[in-house]
Amino acid sequence: MKLYNTLSRQVEEFAPIKPPRVGIYICGPTVYDFAHLGHSRTYINSDVLVRALKWLDWEPYVVMNITDVGHLTSQADTGEDKLEKQAKKEAKPILEIAKFYTEDFFKMREQLNILMPDKITPATQYIPEMIELVKILEQKGLTYKTSDGVYFNTSKFKDYGQLARLDLAGMKEGWRVDKNPEKKHPADFALWKFADPEEHRQLEWDSPWGKHSFPGWHIECSAMSLKYLGPTLDIHTGGVDHIAIHHTNEIAQSEAATGKPFVKYWFHSNFLDVSGEKMSKSLGNYIRTDDLIKKGYDPLALRYLFLTGHYRTKMNFTYAALDAAVEAYTKLKSMVADWQGKRQRTQLSPEKLDKLQGLSLQFKTAVEADLNLPQALAAVWQMAKSNIPEQDKWELINDWDLVLGLGLGQISSPKSQIPNNIKILINQRENLRKNKQWAEADKLRRQIVDKGYKIEDKHA
Repeated sequence: MKLYNTLSRQVEEFAPIKPPRVGIYICGPTVYDFAHLGHSRTYINSDVLVRALKWLDWEPYVVMNITDVGHLTSQADTGEDKLEKQAKKEAKPILEIAKFYTEDFFKMREQLNILMPDKITPATQYIPEMIELVKILEQKGLTYKTSDGVYFNTSKFKDYGQLARLDLAGMKEGWRVDKNPEKKHPADFALWKFADPEEHRQLEWDSPWGKHSFPGWHIECSAMSLKYLGPTLDIHTGGVDHIAIHHTNEIAQSEAATGKPFVKYWFHSNFLDVSGEKMSKSLGNYIRTDDLIKKGYDPLALRYLFLTGHYRTKMNFTYAALDAAVEAYTKLKSMVADWQGKRQRTQLSPEKLDKLQGLSLQFKTAVEADLNLPQALAAVWQMAKSNIPEQDKWELINDWDLVLGLGLGQISSPKSQIPNNIKILINQRENLRKNKQWAEADKLRRQIVDKGYKIEDKHA
């Protein structure tokens, strides 16, 4: 298997440190608000990676954090803690806020058929590990103290910025948005923060550096990943927006503490745009999986849509694209249900056997080529339209769906193949017919037919 490594900017042959085990750390959410489709795409991409490794007989062990403290509103280690800010807004305890949005996040993952991690690490449960890691860095002379926190001195770490190809010497003050006159270099980042007494924070801890204090965002991921995956991780996943700061800082503090390479392969997913802009909470243009479900969409059709684009390529979400994915996914489910209903073994001719083996190789080659899922889906459709027996098609799709995660192996009969959005159109049309709004009802009938469904009206 070959994977693109952000660190080297090359597609590399995948070789874990202690095969067949693969230690994977997935950057989890900051649980102060709902997850949106941009997050969904990132976690689906990581899920496909884990599924593919399992399918190829590796043994991934997956750790994912939940950030419930320390993520500030500014990249410059200033501003409010996002959880504290949301708690004030909703007038609720922080841990209640974190619990609500964590549960919503995992509901979204379940809707999209994303596998559960082996270990989930909420940051607030690992404060001692974070303190110990900061102490190690302090003992090595890599930190300094300011009025608002303990900072990592990036000038003392030789390869700082290698992941993002940063020019440390050329950085100007204000690079991280806000200026801090006490920082020795604009790239220096907070390992541990001191609470402002006027903030009245809900979450703060006693530490060697003060009674009212809390961890920096970056130190959390290092402390938790090192605890469960050791000094060097096989794979670290996340979004491309974390490359320049969060993941760069994780590398610096982890490698400075252990003296060993932090991550062997960096796996980053590209942005999801909506109407040409990055989908984000800050822009207020985000859409949730629940929003789509309320509109009648099957969330696995969204998963299908995301599989049509390579994880390293930016995607632009539109409802037209989602509708096309619904149509393709619905057609594929209908074909799979038909194959299951005709599961009778027939002897393969040499020609069909060659075709079967060729299709299997085509799918495997696509998966192993840096998770080229668009090519893998092309193999699925080529197989679906081929003349090999339905029994073999059924067995292939069951096997391939271990990677795709589209729920195709769970299909039992064609009766379950009508998606919610079609059912909604049918119900809307029926109500129009009851009210004798024949022209409007006929428009909806044409929409239903255009999506590949036949509708017949029974008269008494």
